[in-house]
Amino acid sequence: MVPEVGGSRPLDRPISPLSPEVQSRALLRRYLGFVWLMTAFWTEPDFDEHELVQVVHERKSGLTAIIALHSTHLGPGAGGTRFWNYPDPKDGLRDALRLSRGMSYKNAMAGLPLGGGKAVILAPDSKKKTPELLSAFGDAVESLGGRYVTAEDVGISEADMVAVAKRTAHVSGLPVEGEGDAGGDPGPFTAMGIYHGIKAAVQHKLGHDSVKDVHVAVQGTGSVGAGVARLLAKDGAKLTLADINAARAEELARELGGEAVDANAIMSVSCDVFSPNALGAILDDEGIARLDTQIVAGGANNQLARAKHGAILAERGILYAPDYVINAGGIISVAVEYLSRRDGSSSDINEVRKRIAQIPGRLEEIWRESEASGISSDVVADRMAQEMIGRG
Repeated sequence: MVPEVGGSRPLDRPISPLSPEVQSRALLRRYLGFVWLMTAFWTEPDFDEHELVQVVHERKSGLTAIIALHSTHLGPGAGGTRFWNYPDPKDGLRDALRLSRGMSYKNAMAGLPLGGGKAVILAPDSKKKTPELLSAFGDAVESLGGRYVTAEDVGISEADMVAVAKRTAHVSGLPVEGEGDAGGDPGPFTAMGIYHGIKAAVQHKLGHDSVKDVHVAVQGTGSVGAGVARLLAKDGAKLTLADINAARAEELARELGGEAVDANAIMSVSCDVFSPNALGAILDDEGIARLDTQIVAGGANNQLARAKHGAILAERGILYAPDYVINAGGIISVAVEYLSRRDGSSSDINEVRKRIAQIPGRLEEIWRESEASGISSDVVADRMAQEMIGRG
């Protein structure tokens, strides 16, 4: 059965008709690229029986986006929106497919009554977000009738979510209304979960009750990576930091008493824990060969470039914290906020903290099963999640 694409059979007609007003060769190439790409998306290696993959092309605002729903077995598909400039639109499709599947697994393993979805807005070359573009995206989310709940991701801010919320109620990560309420920027909660996960990994692999003097190499010093680094620094960890924005990494290193290195060198740093907190697919053959660490535990999504790479980490004796388990703090905050607003119940930040505190226990369960079965931790986690979403 061919999955739904924007309410049409993709082989019957293009997603939206060419217009005489489309004069730019660049726009034409992008348009034709999407028509070709979306007519055969189910043959892509990252397609995993997704329930819906929809392209949104709104000419007036310039919006071009992909919304992917992987599973709604446990509830509406929830996952953030990424705003990124992709030189090749197939990379945007790959992100939507992989990230939505990751959200199905993440929400299931976090014990949330939500499925998995993701949206990717293909940023124009100017990388500008206009009110019209955000409104058009909000309309696209609304048209799905609550099957997809969106929130912040790379390139999208809390203010952007406020703009989207003017067009749809199916959005989370909105500003906190009262002290003690859940909601707002999910980044600090993601960082909190990763911090707890790193401590659990250090206890499991190194036998240390504390991260004091444990050397952690942090890749990415944006909202999440910087939050992780600050929490670790409070506990006395030794930090090496890197970011594609070198000045940002250097400033944070000065603040925390750590060391900043070039972004291309961070994966080769000799350390106890390598914590990737930037974009994904960094753990490929070359990346794993460069590692000099005992633990990989960080918040980047889809860290393993391909399925085989989890086994390669295990063969090298490197303890791996499956990304969608350790980085669930943000979606926990988003879920508590959204579900409380939807159901008219109280939105308590303490409920968020209580759920995040359960992340280490889930990781311990995965690691114990991995060691007992000889199956890599990523496969163990996947199988657990698949059972939860009815695909075991």
